Amino acid sequence: MIGWWRGRSLQARITVLAATITLACLLGLAALAAARLSPLLIESVDRELTSALGPASAEVSAGRPLPGSAPVTVRVLDISGAPVDGGTPTGLDPAEVGLLKAGQPVQQDGARYLGAVVSTPDGTQRLVVAGAGLVGFAAAVHYGGVWLVVVASVGALVAGLATWLVVRLALRPVARMRGTVRVLPPGARLPLPDSHDELRALADEFNALLERQEQASERLRRFTGDAAHELRSPVASIRVQAEVAVTNPDPELAQETLGDILTEAERLSSLLDGLLSLARSDAGEVPPAEPVELVSEVRAAVGRLPAGAPETRVSNAVAQAWAWAQHGEVELVLDNLLRNACRYARGEIVVSVLASRSSVRVVVDDDGPGIAPEHREKVFDRFYRVSDDRARITGGTGLGLAMVAETVRRRGGRVQVGESPDGGARFQVTWRAAPVS
Repeated sequence: MIGWWRGRSLQARITVLAATITLACLLGLAALAAARLSPLLIESVDRELTSALGPASAEVSAGRPLPGSAPVTVRVLDISGAPVDGGTPTGLDPAEVGLLKAGQPVQQDGARYLGAVVSTPDGTQRLVVAGAGLVGFAAAVHYGGVWLVVVASVGALVAGLATWLVVRLALRPVARMRGTVRVLPPGARLPLPDSHDELRALADEFNALLERQEQASERLRRFTGDAAHELRSPVASIRVQAEVAVTNPDPELAQETLGDILTEAERLSSLLDGLLSLARSDAGEVPPAEPVELVSEVRAAVGRLPAGAPETRVSNAVAQAWAWAQHGEVELVLDNLLRNACRYARGEIVVSVLASRSSVRVVVDDDGPGIAPEHREKVFDRFYRVSDDRARITGGTGLGLAMVAETVRRRGGRVQVGESPDGGARFQVTWRAAPVS
């Protein structure tokens, strides 16, 4: 049943809901009105009887004969209930006579009576009784309830039809928008309605979605082209060097060529690892964060530097600094920053760990040629290389700093590049501080 309901159109569902709610409300009102119909008719008869009983009681008290008061019948009885006006017996039993003398109404054989005790001029007490027939009372109550139900059903039907038409008119701009989207050419945007309503907001959001989609597609095309270009170089180099090694019988040259092939293979492996890491990040694969102690991680990353690396010194302002990150991510960031510094440093690298209440920072300074200000905003782009003195050493893939920036960004941190005190480059990574009990 739920699946069937969800398969209906929005117009049909709104119409059914509106008609159902209207029918329920009208039937409730009809039931309430039908329940009040019988007391309402009785009250109306009692008002008629009271209006006729008052003047008749006054006439009897004055000793004058009663005038005709159709359709209300007025009788004069003695205290026991016997008629004294010369008419036929009323058929009221002593209990009913007692109720009439007490001012209580009595209903008997399709008629309703109301009485009052008065004194005649000679001091005799008389019971003046006004009565009226309730002909058609039961039928009126029955058919009144039936008609109320009929009116409620017709009202719900009319409400459903009106809702259908109103919703159809309201959704017509949505249908036009859907038709426009279906034939929308690349790079185009939906026209915005003149009215500042929900449809304009929907069109704004859809245009923003198209903008983000085109930007993502453009980044993907650029990334694919750059990746293909970067992969072509080491693959072509490996192929050429392998052909040289196969065709040249000189063992020394072949050994040297195999060493070059190994270097290119390592570069290709590093490039593929970087591409895989960025692809996972683009896909939104973010493992849960945990507290990571940065001082020990920095010392471990320095210990992983290869032999012959420039002297690397760790300068800690704190004994411990906990970042809200993930262990593998911190290793990736530190390894890439230190490898980048090793590639360009002339003699020394200084790594500092700083902490505050809300954030922790790792600062990597080298004494190399530095990065010109016009390149500092682009060094974190994928496959971007600075074509100056910092590029004098080959072997980079152009992905290391891009991976650093993406890894830190998805944890809510940031990466900045500037100038170190020794004139080289300074990379500063900031993570959110992790609460540690």
